[in-house]
Amino acid sequence: MLTALFGGTFDPIHYGHLLPAVAIAHEVKRMQISLLPNHIPPHKPQPEATTSQRLAMLQLAVEEIPMLSIDAREISSVRLTHPSYTIDTLQAWRHENGNHVGLAFIMGQDSLLSLPTWHNWQSLLDYAHLLVCRRPGYAEKTDNPELQAWIANHQTLNSQDLHLAPHGYIYFAHTPLEDISATEIRQRIAQQTNCDDLLPPKVWQYIQAEKLYGVKD
Repeated sequence: MLTALFGGTFDPIHYGHLLPAVAIAHEVKRMQISLLPNHIPPHKPQPEATTSQRLAMLQLAVEEIPMLSIDAREISSVRLTHPSYTIDTLQAWRHENGNHVGLAFIMGQDSLLSLPTWHNWQSLLDYAHLLVCRRPGYAEKTDNPELQAWIANHQTLNSQDLHLAPHGYIYFAHTPLEDISATEIRQRIAQQTNCDDLLPPKVWQYIQAEKLYGVKD
């Protein structure tokens, strides 16, 4: 069984996160995914919802999806004053699981293209595979020659390779192109627009009950 982390701010969690996660689990097979909420994302604005609210929405979202769970390590009290650096998380996660367990980290195409801005990015594959989900509007290749060479050196086209090594591969998954963003959802809610087509019903009900993102009576 390959275990994967899928990091994000999840402010809020929506179908643009959930549908690709389920699709990649079916594509790669024998994989369990843990959603990893960031506490202080280094490359994004700070979340509007509180940590406890984001966690509550995640719990509601994964209730009926057996292949998904939650890993709350980055929002634990121990790390409340530190940015959520992926390399630190993967190092600790690998230490917990030993050297021979298959681990993977899921990211969107947009995150892959921004990797050179990440802390110690070239070491990520020392601890996990990278599984890349397609994102609408983003190029499949980068103009950064260093990043492109790194991808070419580690890419596999065969998902079964991910089960044969504990880490070290980059795999581009054939996930659906879901043109949904948390920013768009927050804007629609602030404009008093219904978002039940973009979010799981229980998450949308929670947002309304908590009056998040500008919900009004």
